[in-house]
Amino acid sequence: MEILQLLLGGFSVAFEPMNLFLVIVGCAVGLFIGAMPGLGSVNGVAILLPVTFIVPPTSAIIFLAAIYYGAMYGGAVSSIMLGIPGASTAVATTFDGRPMAVQGNADKALVAAAVASFAGGTISIVLFTLFAPPLAKVALAFGSPEEFALMMLAFGTFIGLGGDDIPKTFFSIFIGLVLSAVGLDVMSGEPRLIFGDISGFFHGINFLVLAIGIYGIGEILWTIETSKGTVAVASATVNVQRIIATLGELKKSIKTMFMGSFIGYFVGLLPAAGATPGSIMAYGMAKTLSKNPGSYGKGNIDGVAAPEAANNAASTGSMLPMLTLGIPGSPTTAILLGGMVIWGLEPGPRLFVEQSDFVWGLIASLYVANLFAVILNVAFLPLFIWVLKLRFTVLAPVIFVLCVVGGYAPTQDMHDVWLMLLFGVVGYLMRKLDYPMAPMVLAIVLGPLAESSLRQSLMISHGSPMVFFERPIAGVTMLIAALLFLLPVFQAIKARIKGVNQGNAGKLGDNSAGS
Repeated sequence: MEILQLLLGGFSVAFEPMNLFLVIVGCAVGLFIGAMPGLGSVNGVAILLPVTFIVPPTSAIIFLAAIYYGAMYGGAVSSIMLGIPGASTAVATTFDGRPMAVQGNADKALVAAAVASFAGGTISIVLFTLFAPPLAKVALAFGSPEEFALMMLAFGTFIGLGGDDIPKTFFSIFIGLVLSAVGLDVMSGEPRLIFGDISGFFHGINFLVLAIGIYGIGEILWTIETSKGTVAVASATVNVQRIIATLGELKKSIKTMFMGSFIGYFVGLLPAAGATPGSIMAYGMAKTLSKNPGSYGKGNIDGVAAPEAANNAASTGSMLPMLTLGIPGSPTTAILLGGMVIWGLEPGPRLFVEQSDFVWGLIASLYVANLFAVILNVAFLPLFIWVLKLRFTVLAPVIFVLCVVGGYAPTQDMHDVWLMLLFGVVGYLMRKLDYPMAPMVLAIVLGPLAESSLRQSLMISHGSPMVFFERPIAGVTMLIAALLFLLPVFQAIKARIKGVNQGNAGKLGDNSAGS
């Protein structure tokens, strides 16, 4: 009852005219910021942070949180419509969202993304409301060994249950890990893999540059080749009947949305993990649990629902360690944390007691922002569909310009633009040679996290690898990951034994027929 009373008090703060106005404006601004390749929630919140100094602290963080939420929704728009991830958190949405758009089902993909985002946001806010302090303690119990074990579980899922060619999957993962190692060593600060002291490599390979190159430029090159000079305009339409039909179809995806929401929220709780690993892990898990994993990457609606539910849930989850522990759970919450300090608010366990109006006003505003974000998303569907109906001769140059802007925006370095073009050719070749790109994307996202967790764990244990098996959570997770890595071997042995038995049975049948 106490939580309910506090939440009702929070709603009274969230529904104040100025705060409600800021929620609506923040969601609309965030939607378009998220849809613009290269911007995303981090840049959007950072750019608009100074604007918030003219309003009270509670109104300020409500506005920034609404931008964060809107950007999580908006990232799916360019991923689906143009094949360019609006932000790193929406990369996994591209895997099935873009094929759906090409097949004329862009409206279905956008509705699925909006509904899944709403589901992920709602579930995560409820969890936030009910279990904030206990979940903060669970997140704090995750040390370096547990984080590394979780990374191995994610890789194991793609190897053991991904359904792709195993050698090609391993190759894709190794390429991603190599690319993630470019730059300065996370421990010593020494440069590595900088290819003859090329200055642009010192800051590493920006993940968004790789994603935009592979899925933006690569998509243009692939479309030009496969179309043979005649690219048909997409036949996407949107009307109330199709939206209602899509909502009915999404009933089958409820389990996927719940799964993605819980995975995303839990990964979001982990300090410095963020929504990108959560969305990619949710996609991998959805593919793993699917009865038809081969349909993923070809326009499966669950392939849109899982990552979108996860990245929205993770965005809420990442706020929990920020408020309760003063530890940002993502780059965006790191900026929000800086804003709180500037406003004179000290994050930590005491914040819920000393600034309860602020905390519960923020939590209540997340419910309101989640609702307005899905309403705005659906309201703008006709505009998004109109973009897809443009002729390819018009759309391709626009996509190319957006890719260049998106490649330049994160670091404002022309080196990254050239690198993005190179990755575009690599993405085209990988698609042409039928190499899975999702494992490489996973590897470059999780590579730095896995490396730092591994090295910190080995430093703690003085070099002993048993640290990953002596701790209960890490040990169980590592054993499951090891089984997933070995699963293809077991399947190959089983198939070989089955083939031998069938061969022997055939010989016995021939002998009995001859006698």
